[in-house]
Amino acid sequence: MTSRAQKIALVDYGMGNLRSVERAFARIGREVCVTDSPAELRAADRVVLPGVGSARDCMTALRSHGLDDAIRAHIAAGRPYLGICLGLQVLLGEADEGGVGPCLGVIPGRVQRFPDSLGLAVPHMGWNLVKLEQPHPVLSDDYFYFVHSYRATRVPERNVLARTDYGESFAAAIGHGSCVAVQYHPEKSQRAGVELLERFCAWQP
Repeated sequence: MTSRAQKIALVDYGMGNLRSVERAFARIGREVCVTDSPAELRAADRVVLPGVGSARDCMTALRSHGLDDAIRAHIAAGRPYLGICLGLQVLLGEADEGGVGPCLGVIPGRVQRFPDSLGLAVPHMGWNLVKLEQPHPVLSDDYFYFVHSYRATRVPERNVLARTDYGESFAAAIGHGSCVAVQYHPEKSQRAGVELLERFCAWQP
């Protein structure tokens, strides 16, 4: 990066918790551009895709604005991407909600609901200890806040950056190259979340 201010684009696809993520960046002195423009994403230094809800609905919204190709192009160009919750899930190959549908296909895997056989409440809500599977400059072993009913499955081990447990071990963070994504919510995770966002802003893949 040069000495100019980084352009951090927060993807607005009509769903999700944009304002809480925007406020979280503001707390660390970073201004973000909330946008639904593919051109803005292509010009951004960093892209953040947050959200809650259905991966299939998210993909429908991204495609309708041409944001899906812009996100793929940003990642392919080696520029940093942070996915939060739904922003992790849509990186995968497909989502199993009301029938199987395609996602961005950046990382192999499938979005699937926690099975009833676990005997646990769904959605999974609360604080969990996240433990790294491999070192990563953005991530850390710490407690983070989760709210989700679906999780990433069938992800190659090389792409699993961290795990946590909720009746089973599942991928809490995935990534490759300039792309990192977390199933938990940094914007709701107090100190640990603030530190993650600071590391993301400093990250030079």
